[in-house]
Amino acid sequence: MTVAVVPQPALADASSSLCVEAASATHVTEWNAFLRQHPQGSFYHLHEWSGINQQQLHNPSFNLIARAAGEIRGVLPLTLVSSPLFGRVLCSMPFVNYGGPVAVDAAATDALVRASREKANELNADYLELRCASAIETDMPVSTRKISMHIELAPDPDTLWNKFASKHRTNIRRAQKNNLEVRVGGLELLDTFYSVMERSWRSLGTPFYARSYFEAILKALPEHTSIFVCSQGATPVAVAFNGYLNGMVEGLWAGGTELSRPLQANYVLYWEMMRDACVRGCTRYHLGRSTADSGAEDFKKKWNATSSQLYWYFHRPRGGEMPQLNVDNPKYKLAIQLWQKLPLWVTRVIGPPLARSIP
Repeated sequence: MTVAVVPQPALADASSSLCVEAASATHVTEWNAFLRQHPQGSFYHLHEWSGINQQQLHNPSFNLIARAAGEIRGVLPLTLVSSPLFGRVLCSMPFVNYGGPVAVDAAATDALVRASREKANELNADYLELRCASAIETDMPVSTRKISMHIELAPDPDTLWNKFASKHRTNIRRAQKNNLEVRVGGLELLDTFYSVMERSWRSLGTPFYARSYFEAILKALPEHTSIFVCSQGATPVAVAFNGYLNGMVEGLWAGGTELSRPLQANYVLYWEMMRDACVRGCTRYHLGRSTADSGAEDFKKKWNATSSQLYWYFHRPRGGEMPQLNVDNPKYKLAIQLWQKLPLWVTRVIGPPLARSIP
């Protein structure tokens, strides 16, 4: 079956009546409605990301819809990231934890994957990257370096609490005695969140996005987002930004100040976020992606988090091996070390243009 991305009206494949069309702003309602009734529909797949990535990061989106008999059978959000370091990357989804096709069956998935490969060829991309939460049937090479850590929640937070190891509960209680308080909100907490995060990412050697990027997310998705701030008295020490859809909490960004570790603020922050998620009626908490066997994975396991394999599929229109875009690549270590030493005012100016070019 040959599948092409076409403007509306879409051209159907005669043998299957399955077609793939380019989505636009007029498809927001039905796109998101499809996600809400699909078990793999996630916060990262919401159509609003298309406008956010284009307007705030200047990265164009090329979202795809698979249809049969006029009904949506699958969706695939794509964003083109152009970078002097990494080339032209067509990705689902860049900047967040995962993406990939969401479809009702293998035929729709295959149609979307074929169309995304053709789109990568058309755009003269250096490679296509599909960051999938589960395996798909394809001949594309795959990287399995990344895993997703998740916690199964309960309607009653006490049920979740009682499942923690005794030592872990003791660590949380000990941290709570450090006069730590957690607030949850939206735009009113953005300045605090951003102030902590830009310093936290600078210490990691990573360029950070502009404040306007997070403001755009909060304004476009107010019912699907929350900011959490953990403070000691009037001093914020740890923050997090979460997304919500279909009973799933997605941990997007989190960071802390130099006081966070000695105060063990993350024990308080994460417990309060999990308790909040239980009260909201959420059933699963995704703690974000991690590299297997890393320190981040060890911390998440303390919360009874289990790991799920992530599958990053690659297609290179002009051939060649899979790219090695990870912080463990030796050629990036010097850049990371230099970034950690830059003054904050410098990283604040040059960080956002760099961050939007790192998928």
